[in-house]
Amino acid sequence: MLRVFLILLLFILPLSACAVQPQGQSETPSAALASYYPKLKYQEMSPTPVSGVYEVVIESGDVLYFVPASGHMFLGDLWTADGQNLTQENKSRRMSSKVNLFPLEKAIKIGDGPHQVIEVTDPDCPFCRHGSDYFAGRDDVSRYVFLFPLEELHPHAAAKARFILAADDPEQAYEDVFSGKYDSQPVPDAPDDGRLQLFREIAHKAGVTGTPHFWIDGQHVTGYNPQQFDALLNQ
Repeated sequence: MLRVFLILLLFILPLSACAVQPQGQSETPSAALASYYPKLKYQEMSPTPVSGVYEVVIESGDVLYFVPASGHMFLGDLWTADGQNLTQENKSRRMSSKVNLFPLEKAIKIGDGPHQVIEVTDPDCPFCRHGSDYFAGRDDVSRYVFLFPLEELHPHAAAKARFILAADDPEQAYEDVFSGKYDSQPVPDAPDDGRLQLFREIAHKAGVTGTPHFWIDGQHVTGYNPQQFDALLNQ
């Protein structure tokens, strides 16, 4: 949220005072957006169920809402009266479409079940560890793990990730790290084979900024959500 707020400050608020404002209502929504906010870069723009309000996905993958008739811009989640979070559903749909960005042959593979699970995970993220425990308890999944340490939050996570990737048995090293074996002792030094940087680049390209993220048979899930995991794996 702070990142979106800073984007608004840097790119939107200063510009709205000096932009050439649209005249009349004949202008298309995309043209109106360009007129009000000429330096705002975005991926896509689409109408919402609310008349006159458009969803705008900016470069970071965050969502803003735009009213072409008045030039107003706002952020937040759009909900229906029955509790359906349209913003989150649309974001999940877009994230699901990015599943093919992940080169499975580069991942740490765990298991050999019929369901494909791609994980973007941080070795020191507690929610990532909960997710790991969940999938470790199932024998019907093939897991493809991409490590994405958030060093600002977890200063030892990158070293743990490099240790896992350099291990002779990456699956065992993964289990050792995610079980907490190296939480109270230094992780052994490990060479950097470049794969961690590749994982970071892939995650950024997919729009990942936090952890964990999962793709279960191609369907995206943000965070540790065992109910949603069950629904996708048991359907």
